[in-house]
Amino acid sequence: MNRYPLWKYATIVVALLIAVIYALPNLFGEAPAVQVSAGKVTAKVDTGTLARVEEALKGAGLAPTRLALENGFVLARFDTTDDQIKAKDVIQHALIADADADDPAYYVALNLVPRTPVWLMALGAKPMYLGLDLRGGVHFTLQVDMRAAITKRLDTVASDLRVELRKKDVRHGGVTREGDSIEVRARDAATLEAARRVMLDTQPDLQVADPAPGEQRLVASFKPEALRKVQTDAVKQNIATLHKRVNELGVSEPVVQQQGIDRVVVQLPGVQDMTRARNLLGRTATLEMRLVDESAEGRAAELGNGPVPFGSEKFLLGDGRPVIVKREVILTGESLTDAQPGFDQQTQQPKVDLTVNSKGGAIMRQVSAENLKKRMAIILFEKGKGQALTAPVIQAELGTRFQISGTMTVAEANDLALLLRAGALAAPMEIIEERTIGPSLGVDNINKGFHSVAWGFAVVCLFMCVYYMLFGAFSSVALGFNLLLLVAVLSMLQATLTLPGMAAMALALGMAIDANVLINERVREELRGGASPQAAIHAGYDRAWATILDSNVTSLIAGLALLAFGSGPVRGFAVVHCLGILTSMFSAVFFSRGLVNLWYGRQRKLKTVSIGTVWRPENDIQRPGNGA
Repeated sequence: MNRYPLWKYATIVVALLIAVIYALPNLFGEAPAVQVSAGKVTAKVDTGTLARVEEALKGAGLAPTRLALENGFVLARFDTTDDQIKAKDVIQHALIADADADDPAYYVALNLVPRTPVWLMALGAKPMYLGLDLRGGVHFTLQVDMRAAITKRLDTVASDLRVELRKKDVRHGGVTREGDSIEVRARDAATLEAARRVMLDTQPDLQVADPAPGEQRLVASFKPEALRKVQTDAVKQNIATLHKRVNELGVSEPVVQQQGIDRVVVQLPGVQDMTRARNLLGRTATLEMRLVDESAEGRAAELGNGPVPFGSEKFLLGDGRPVIVKREVILTGESLTDAQPGFDQQTQQPKVDLTVNSKGGAIMRQVSAENLKKRMAIILFEKGKGQALTAPVIQAELGTRFQISGTMTVAEANDLALLLRAGALAAPMEIIEERTIGPSLGVDNINKGFHSVAWGFAVVCLFMCVYYMLFGAFSSVALGFNLLLLVAVLSMLQATLTLPGMAAMALALGMAIDANVLINERVREELRGGASPQAAIHAGYDRAWATILDSNVTSLIAGLALLAFGSGPVRGFAVVHCLGILTSMFSAVFFSRGLVNLWYGRQRKLKTVSIGTVWRPENDIQRPGNGA
């Protein structure tokens, strides 16, 4: 009646072994390390780099606990932070010469890496990631400027519409963006109708209003569904771009996720330099290449002797001189495939070398061939404001490679290259919340969270053993297995553990022991009803299962709702909560019954079970024979 088949015990043993192996890496902690990564596309981190690092450390008398090539990085682990800092200086001096200190081929940075043994890593066992509140770092909440996203999209549509009208040979009187709409002017009704047909055929996202009688202009705006798509795409593109920028910073386990309709949360564990992180994440670096207006009116406006001609704009160079450029955009930063900082060999000034894709290269070749000896301006837009970086004369036909030079410092050239390489934001973002969590506070949070779970576990086990005796001990062992299994599953999923996650872990212990309380009380109830011990055990587990399933399913539904609609700390709590419910059902019912069956199931003439005091209600006299 109370015997498990062999396959069930095998399942328990396998689950226990897996839980031990994959939970074990969390006990080893993190080691201070020095990380070497590539600073340029042309630089390779390989076995040759590893040999140079090893030779440099040996020459300085520093012995790392482990030196290896991992995931495209060279990682040197040390026992103390003092050795870590000394090793960074040694490696930096060995790999980065003074001549290329401003444009390094390698980045040498301090890091914290798991101390997991090699044999565990070979099995794929890794520790859980620690969230911002446990490891320290910086937290930003950014708000996307939806108005700027719509304006930018309208400008692009207006530029595309000019090209299409030119292809169809429709001689319009001008295509301009006015607020949230695009206006197309024409000299007569026939041209206006032709422009309408081109607009409807090529721009399905626009809705065109009927012109007033006698009015020779068309006014178009986004359809409601297209407007929503522009806003959604702006947030998605910004999140993708922020991911790239975070990767450029070399941050491990970053969190970049949407919050609400127009907000993005960025968490960078381990980063303490908030100023640099703020500058790189919040900046909107968009490049546009336009021809300079060489007309008489444009030159006069450039000299300050007249207004800016229709169809042109004025921007300022780094030295304050104005330059008048045409509105028509030749090329944007979307065509960029690479951007690297460097030094101009002639002027010895910082520069940024740009590489565009084949389509962009074809456009540059055609435009440059048609406009030799004319000027082309390269304009950088940040938060909707443009600055002309340079406006050189086109001396020869251009291709896929060219450069930006001007009044830039080395740091500005490095940051500009990083931003352009990572891609442009679809719309400016404003940082509306920022905070820094120090590593010492993170350690304190870990200690407090660990103590809360440990003390809660100990008190629950003590109560169960006192109140339910041997059955309480079985429940305590099952509770320990549940905690071990939960940690192992979180580690296998490489989930990020936060303070709310630790709170959910403590809650999972309470919910798991609640199932064992139900089972034990059911067994007691059967014993009070006069059932034999073996029959009471069997009926207790069977009848408690329906109640346990109902309560856990309802809790799981609530957890899934938190996971689906929550964000940030709420999702962290929900993940651990849902996994804790699943592991508790396995441990509280399947595992604990396996222990009980192993202990009592082989005894055919079982007279008593150790489950605490059982009371007979009919005479209110304690009967220890079936319950003591």
